[in-house]
Amino acid sequence: MGDRVSRRQFLNYTLTGVGGFMAAGMLMPMVRFAVDPILEKEAGQDLVAVAQVKDITKEPKRVDFKIKQVDAWHKSEEPRSAWVYKTDKGEIVALSPICKHLGCTVNWAGDKNYPHRFYCPCHGGMYEKNGKNVPGTPPMGPLDVYVQKVKGGTLYLGKAKPQGGA
Repeated sequence: MGDRVSRRQFLNYTLTGVGGFMAAGMLMPMVRFAVDPILEKEAGQDLVAVAQVKDITKEPKRVDFKIKQVDAWHKSEEPRSAWVYKTDKGEIVALSPICKHLGCTVNWAGDKNYPHRFYCPCHGGMYEKNGKNVPGTPPMGPLDVYVQKVKGGTLYLGKAKPQGGA
C-alpha cells in the first residue's frame, strides 16, 4: 500500500511536468532572442553592392539600396539611401542622408541659394559637401558615413557610422 501514488501526488507530478514543459517552451524563444543579436552583429557586416565606381562623379548622387534585416524570426529588406561622390583626390565618400537634427532626409543642392551644400527641408539644416554640419543651422553633428569597400570596380556599402568614429 505504501508504494502506490496518491491521487494528489499524481496530480502534483503531472502539473509540475506540464508546467516545466510550458516554461521551457516559453524560455526557448527568449534565449534565442537574447543570442540572436550576437549572431546578427556578424551577419550585419554584410556589404551590399550599390554602384559602379566608374559612374561615381564629384557631384553627389543619391543611390538607393536594400539591406537584409533579421529581427528575431522576421526577415525583411530595409530600404537605405546614400549620397555618393568622389573627392578631388578620387576617394569615394558615402554619406547617410539622415539629418542629425531630427532625422529628416537631406538633399544635395536642395536649397537653390546654396547649390553646393546638403539641405534639410524640415528645419533648414545645412551640411558642407563632406557632411560637416554648418554652424548656425540646427544639426549638432556631421552626417554619418557608410562603411564601404570597393571590389572589382563595384562600390559596396555596409552600416552608417558617425564621422570621427564616435
